[in-house]
Formats: sequence, structure tokens, C-alpha cells
Amino acid sequence: MKRWLKRNLPAPAAMRANRHVGLFGRLLHDPNLWHLNRRSVASGVAVGLFVMFLPPLGQTLLAAALAILFRVNLPIAVMVSLITNPLTIPPIYYTTYNLGCWVLGITPERFDLDFWLDWQRWQAVIWPVTLGGLICGALCAALGYVLVQLLWRWRLTRQIRLRRARYQSVARDRRPSSKRQI
Repeated sequence: MKRWLKRNLPAPAAMRANRHVGLFGRLLHDPNLWHLNRRSVASGVAVGLFVMFLPPLGQTLLAAALAILFRVNLPIAVMVSLITNPLTIPPIYYTTYNLGCWVLGITPERFDLDFWLDWQRWQAVIWPVTLGGLICGALCAALGYVLVQLLWRWRLTRQIRLRRARYQSVARDRRPSSKRQI
């Protein structure tokens, strides 16, 4: 998993050269932003999942800022926040809208494109979407953090178990035979 991440994540120099993330300048020189360990990756996933549910204004910059603030893996946080895209935005935000309406005690509107594109009604939508997004983001961030921690630990214990079995078989093959041949 770690090798795959190292192969597929952008290099720190490439991220520093990016015009959007490069805004953070010298803050990007912190080595903790680029470490691939269990805590840093799990925290980066949590930051990205939290930001993913917030209203879609500057999510990438917010994910980068939070990753720098909490000193977690920056590329992971930014990449996970990009799960929200034109295909996933409608179901994600309609779900957060319904959750926000339920918490606020408002009757939600049915999913109608004219309702969502009407800028005069935007104030009626933004508060339920934001509240629902904060709730979903916090829950998904906690779940993502725990899930990455558990998967990382499972993979590590599996590798240790396989290595131990391989060493035991090699040691067994090298032991001298107790039977003497005549």
C-alpha cells in the first residue's frame, strides 16, 4: 500500500509548484506534510472527507490549509477532497440538504433542478446544506480515520505473519537432518 501511494502521489516539488497549493509557500516545506505513515495518511483522509461535504467553494484550498494546520499528509487530503465532482455533487449535497432540513425542522424541497438553480432561494438552501455537510463531514471523517487505521494495521500484521512464516520455513529447510544415511 505504501509503495503504491509513493508511486501514485505527486512529488512534493510538483505540489509546491502547483499554482493553487503553492500559495502556502514556505509552509509546504514541513516534512510532516509528505510522510506516508499510518497516522498521517489516516488524518489526511479524515481532513479530505470532512472538506468534501462542505459547500463547494474552494474545497481544495481548504483541504490544503487544514492539512498544513494539522500537519497531516497534504496530497492525500487534497485528493480525497476531490471526490466531490460534477457527478457526485448532486447526490452528496441533496443528502446533506435533507439531513440539515431534518435537524433544523424544515420541510425539504423535492429534488428539482429549477429549485437548485434559483439564486433567490439559495439562502433557504445554504444553511441546511452547510449544517448537513458539517454533520456528514464529521461522521465520515471519523469513520475514514478509523477505517484507514484498521486497514493499515491489518496489512502490517498480515505482512509480519507472512514474513514470520517464510523465515520459519527457511529455517526448517536449513536444519540438518537427524537421520544418518549409510
